[in-house]
Amino acid sequence: MNITNNFILVSVLSLASCGSISIKQKSTGTFPVTSPIYIDTLYTTDYVADINSVQNIELRARVKGYIEGIYVDEGQFVHSGQILFKIGGQLYKEELLKANAMVKSAIADAKAAELDVQSISILVEKKIVSESQLEMAKAKLEALNAKIEEVQSYEASARQRLSFTEIKAPFDGFINRIPYKIGSLIDEGTLLTSLSDNSEVFAYFHISEREYLDFAVHLKDSSRRNDVSLLLANNTVHPYKGSIETIEGEFDNSTGSIALRARFPNKERILKHGSSGKVRIERVVKHALVIPQKSTFEIQDRMFVFVVDTNGIVKMTAIVPQQRIAHLYAVRSGLTQHDRIIYEGIQDVKDGMKINGAPTSMREILKELHRQ
Repeated sequence: MNITNNFILVSVLSLASCGSISIKQKSTGTFPVTSPIYIDTLYTTDYVADINSVQNIELRARVKGYIEGIYVDEGQFVHSGQILFKIGGQLYKEELLKANAMVKSAIADAKAAELDVQSISILVEKKIVSESQLEMAKAKLEALNAKIEEVQSYEASARQRLSFTEIKAPFDGFINRIPYKIGSLIDEGTLLTSLSDNSEVFAYFHISEREYLDFAVHLKDSSRRNDVSLLLANNTVHPYKGSIETIEGEFDNSTGSIALRARFPNKERILKHGSSGKVRIERVVKHALVIPQKSTFEIQDRMFVFVVDTNGIVKMTAIVPQQRIAHLYAVRSGLTQHDRIIYEGIQDVKDGMKINGAPTSMREILKELHRQ
């Protein structure tokens, strides 16, 4: 029984001893410190984008009537010139027949008037009739020729209205929802469906004025226009790279941003009109002074680090970040490559505190961050 108690006592003392060692190590105030370094790197920025088909139109009825035929289904791929809908055209056929008859009648009247002019001209030469009768005959012929043009115009209009009873696809694409069925009475202008050509898609996204100014040089280089990616709604990357084509002419005063348009191939036609995603732009940063993100903290929208002087005294120092990169910040001002900053444990440090600095290579930190 005593042996057991002694064993328990030794174990407790051993644990207490370990705890005291841990506390003593923490109280020494030893923190890893590192120095910023200059590197060439790249970073990506994602922008929320609206995806539109390169062509997307509404197909509307151009004449009134009953739908007699629907030759496609919703979601079906159609080819340019393919008949999609048929509207009852008997009324328009009758109008065309009437117009044809009017044209024939007008032509016949004009031919008769032309013969009259020829006959009167002979009589005028023989001085049987006066010149005024000839002028009247010519005026009548001109009026009948004008009548021919009028009825021919009416005929062309009737033929066109009849052609509107067949709705054809103006280009290759996919049919959207079809709200009306066979037998439905529709008016002129009724929406029958919409057609999308999504062999390519446009991705519209907005950037801030500051980003635009930084990005302007990038856009001038045509070789860099073709390196944007598209992140889909399921966080997968679209297999085809895109290119930035246009920038809007003015900023949106309400948001302070400007819209850009990127074009992406869509060979498998996976992307649909109205989809959402993110345009991912990769930028190169030359000779950037970088520090770890975990070395920084913010107070009232300002960023700080703890700089350690040669005596081990900690000083809270404000910095201006240039760009956030994966696990890093590129520093615009506030630090040099000769400064020493606390890498980890900044939550346990206070301004003016004296610490022991454990030097840690920034390049080793970069290797560790890369493995993450």
